[in-house]
Amino acid sequence: MQDYKNSSTNRLVLRERILNTAMSSFAQHGIKAVKMDDIAQQLGISKRTLYEIYNNKELLLYEGVKNYKRQKDEMIARIMQVSPNVMDVILKLYQIKIEEFKNSNHLFYRELEKYPKVKAFFEEDREAYNQQFIKFLLRGVEEGYFCKSLDFELIAKLFSALSHFAWSTQLYEEYSMEHILHNLIFVTLRGICTQKGIEILDEFMSK
Repeated sequence: MQDYKNSSTNRLVLRERILNTAMSSFAQHGIKAVKMDDIAQQLGISKRTLYEIYNNKELLLYEGVKNYKRQKDEMIARIMQVSPNVMDVILKLYQIKIEEFKNSNHLFYRELEKYPKVKAFFEEDREAYNQQFIKFLLRGVEEGYFCKSLDFELIAKLFSALSHFAWSTQLYEEYSMEHILHNLIFVTLRGICTQKGIEILDEFMSK
């Protein structure tokens, strides 16, 4: 077993490792199937060390979800900096998300709903996400990929409602997450694109 001293640097590194390992295991096997013992063994640390940092699995899951959100936001920011336009951003994120879903167990999404603190975090984050999405849509208008005559505040709300419906009604039990995302993204996106944007979508779809 690896022994971690109480230095702040070591603890921060260990916290990050615990969160990444736990979230990977939860996504692959489902939350209920993964025990705290399993996580400690994967990390090569004692169960006592794990409980000193996260004293129960619900807290670990909640902090893991927040850490995942932070990492995702950083990744999106990097992609937006290097991508030449909004269409490139969308298609890159779409491909990343598809790969993520392929490596995830549908039990993970179902079981997330059973944790009130996690569910509340997603609810609180939705409004902030909508505001960021509106800014992104307006950037697309400036670049000539999205139609400028649309109500983008309404579109952001509708897109959020569709996503929430797919999640809350557990459509992933009937369809694969890849299939849901594919139809949600491309049907909605095509409706707001100019001809310039549609041509990029058609080229991507043909490949």
